[in-house]
Amino acid sequence: MPSVLIIDDEPNIRRMVGALLTSEGFEVRDAGDGASGVARVAELDPDLVLLDLMIPGTMDGMAVLEQLRERFPDLPVIMMSGRAGLSDAVKATRLGAINFLEKPLTPEGVLLAITSALELRMARRERTALRADLGIAGELVGDSPAMRELRTMIQRVAPSDARILITGESGTGKELVASAVHAESKRRDRPFVRVNCAAIPRDLVESEMFGHERGAFTGATERRIGRFELAHTGTLLLDEVGDLGPEAQSKLLRAIEAKEIERVGGGRPIKVDVRILAATNHDLERAVRDGRFREDLFFRLNVIPISVPPLRERPSDIPALVRHFAALQRRRSAQPAPHWHDDAVQYLARHRWPGNVRELANIVERLSILYAGLPISAIEVAAVLPVGDTAVASPLLPDLLQPEITLSDALDEYEKLLISRALSAANGVVAEAARRLRTDRPNLYRRMKRLGFVAPGE
Repeated sequence: MPSVLIIDDEPNIRRMVGALLTSEGFEVRDAGDGASGVARVAELDPDLVLLDLMIPGTMDGMAVLEQLRERFPDLPVIMMSGRAGLSDAVKATRLGAINFLEKPLTPEGVLLAITSALELRMARRERTALRADLGIAGELVGDSPAMRELRTMIQRVAPSDARILITGESGTGKELVASAVHAESKRRDRPFVRVNCAAIPRDLVESEMFGHERGAFTGATERRIGRFELAHTGTLLLDEVGDLGPEAQSKLLRAIEAKEIERVGGGRPIKVDVRILAATNHDLERAVRDGRFREDLFFRLNVIPISVPPLRERPSDIPALVRHFAALQRRRSAQPAPHWHDDAVQYLARHRWPGNVRELANIVERLSILYAGLPISAIEVAAVLPVGDTAVASPLLPDLLQPEITLSDALDEYEKLLISRALSAANGVVAEAARRLRTDRPNLYRRMKRLGFVAPGE
């Protein structure tokens, strides 16, 4: 249930607006002066604030707005006033208010402003969540030639408003590249909104993209602001754009060409100023040839193509990525960091990484949890990496043709490989690994200790 804080010195305003919002399902709190209003924001963490401009006392509405923007920058604030002029509205907007309502208030005006503000709040939270999911807060890690070329391209094209098509395998960091483009653009201080085209049911694509009016279809109990409107003056990332169906492609093309959208059930076009970035792991040129993707839409999106290299093409970046993800995991969990031996990092660098950077991040997180405060060697890495044609030949198994390799050493190395694979198949559970190796757990522990394994939790 969204929460709204009303800051107004007029009890009647607080009572009437509060009753309206309560009847619409909002949780409502209020404050009668600026100082107590700021204190209540810190106490209640509301989703939105309705703030009167002309509050008497030590802090007027503008002073309260400045405090809120400084202390709670993502909190939407709607200003209200019955005696404000245009200059006041302009000043409030410059200070960060997202809307300005004139008194006497109307129920329709209040509800429309609040709905739009809460949609913006959701978009900002999704942006924060997206950066957290990417795990690197806008940072492109690595100094390989491929990454240097990628950074140069981003710096070159970001200041323009040109549409960009970002391609690459799953897990390479296409969303991160889009975030970096937005951060380097002139729209950096405006919204960055992402829509996952693959996750939207086909019958809801239009509503998700362009919004809908109340009663537009069954289940549309309130007005919804679409992603295009949320991204107005900012950047819209169409993630997995290759998964859009033919009808959605047609509507998207029209929105791009006309620079306007129309909500489902709405009767008027709405102008939008949005920079569009698109990302996909599909071969859109082949999809165009096969008739699965509109050629005209492809040309609109592919003004500037950016290809994100797979991790296997930049193995020299893996040590930096390992350090980076390990540091992130330490900050998140507050656990002591493991000590990464060189052979462990070398082992990671030899893996094919079909899941790319996302897979590497997951492996580093898993090892950091299992071996917090402990050393990690190639043996521990081999125990968690998948076994099969996705991995290169194990560096743990020596070349038996080398004359300096004794039979005892070769057998030990082969035993290490067998135990590592069993542990990987058993997700690190020693008892299950022992069962797979057809031995008992005490015997497996003795062998692991002799061979230098560090068991999770020990």
